[in-house]
Amino acid sequence: MSRLDVNRSGEMEVFVRVVELGGFSAAARAYRMTPSAVSKLVARLERRLGTRLINRSTRLIQLTPEGSAFYERSVRLLADLDEAERGAATSAAPSGRLRVNTNVAIGRLYLLPIVTEFLVKHPAVTLDIVITDAVIDLLEERTDIAIRSGPLKSSRLVARKLGETRMAIVGAPAYFQRCGTPSTPADLDQHNRLGFGYARAIEGWPLIEGGTPIMVPPAGNAQASDGETLRRLALAGLGLARLAMFQVRADIAAGRLVPVLEDYNPGDTEDVHAVFLGQGGHLPARVRAFLDFLVAKIRVA
Repeated sequence: MSRLDVNRSGEMEVFVRVVELGGFSAAARAYRMTPSAVSKLVARLERRLGTRLINRSTRLIQLTPEGSAFYERSVRLLADLDEAERGAATSAAPSGRLRVNTNVAIGRLYLLPIVTEFLVKHPAVTLDIVITDAVIDLLEERTDIAIRSGPLKSSRLVARKLGETRMAIVGAPAYFQRCGTPSTPADLDQHNRLGFGYARAIEGWPLIEGGTPIMVPPAGNAQASDGETLRRLALAGLGLARLAMFQVRADIAAGRLVPVLEDYNPGDTEDVHAVFLGQGGHLPARVRAFLDFLVAKIRVA
């Protein structure tokens, strides 16, 4: 078989997607193929190259040393090909539908105020904005970019940092007038501690007392699906909430919320990232343009 009879770039692209998404089934969904068709394509690639690229098992795939080297070279070649096609296109302007997912607080404070500027600059792009604190699967939800707070799980997602923010336990003056102000971590046992209604990377409020880290679980009469709702419950005087400073800085400055137990605050921070599938050099123009715009315009602190 001559090289002209083989779609080598297509084989590379499918192989790269298998690696980045962690399996044949995920890659098959991305390309609307069957898992067996993707598996056969990779097997055909291995036969043509005369080496095994992937060790397969029922639950995971593992690259061989040859597979790792081929993956890295494939990513670079596909990025070069993508760049060549963009350069040769009659119009390289960003266009098409762009789906962006963000949590409620980032959406309210950072994303929504700047989307008009982006769309004026790129009128051929259509933004589809989904605001929720739930962590979604970008592939299943057909999402191009997600903005996430907190530690990133190990994955094939690529991330660009948008800043970091420290955390604080806050309450409203009306709540402290009614229930008193905690002065030590032990006092929290007597307070209404509002929390999230879903599993988080850190299940509790980390504090430090006498040089010893401690974890205080939220235990109150209300939970919420997002940080913005917790903020509003705290503003209403229902209880204490542990929130990112970027969410409550204006409330603290205005006296609507008051931070407590700052002497016991470990000074931990949450990073904020824009995450996406694929390598930075192998992205649609609309995705690349929006990522660059986010990095230039958003600096969470």
